[in-house]
Amino acid sequence: MQINSQEALRALYASARERSVKKELPRLDVHCTRFIALSPLVVVASSAGNLALDASPRGGEPGFVKVPDAGTLLIPDAPGNNRLDTLENILQTGQVGLLFLLPGVDETLRVNGRAIPSTDAQDIERCMDAKRAPKLVIRVAVQSAYLHCAKALMRSALWDSGRHVPRSIMPSMGEMMKDQIGGDIPAETQEQMLLRYAQDL
Repeated sequence: MQINSQEALRALYASARERSVKKELPRLDVHCTRFIALSPLVVVASSAGNLALDASPRGGEPGFVKVPDAGTLLIPDAPGNNRLDTLENILQTGQVGLLFLLPGVDETLRVNGRAIPSTDAQDIERCMDAKRAPKLVIRVAVQSAYLHCAKALMRSALWDSGRHVPRSIMPSMGEMMKDQIGGDIPAETQEQMLLRYAQDL
């Protein structure tokens, strides 16, 4: 049976607990700010004007996402594949959803907000690190923030090293792309890829 109404959907679930509703904040508090300062990874979800969706991981040293105030986040744009999916989506809809992860901690932090690509000199300077100044910064005006419960990461045992798989269990990225795309370009080994990545990490 297909679920095609909010009423039919809600009939399957109990009402959300009061604290689950009340935990959503309009701005970042001390706990959210601390979580972001410790986080080395954020997943940025965005949507194009035609509602095509995208989720892109962004990583750096812990605290690479800056919090100039309780209503603002700055995400530096590091070198990537130059598809610019996230940035083009932001230009079209100006909306992002963020999921911050903290290694070893099963709770995550969700932040939603309005976003713009910024080349403001102060934003760039604030997001500089020892390696580079970003070409631009994603400036996010926070609309909501809340801590997400630990159940998903507990179920996945994501941080349990005993559950980690060796990289060799999958072909290299280059080998998989060779199969997917074809062409005459030789398949890049994992070692070759890591050497290439090291040039602009």
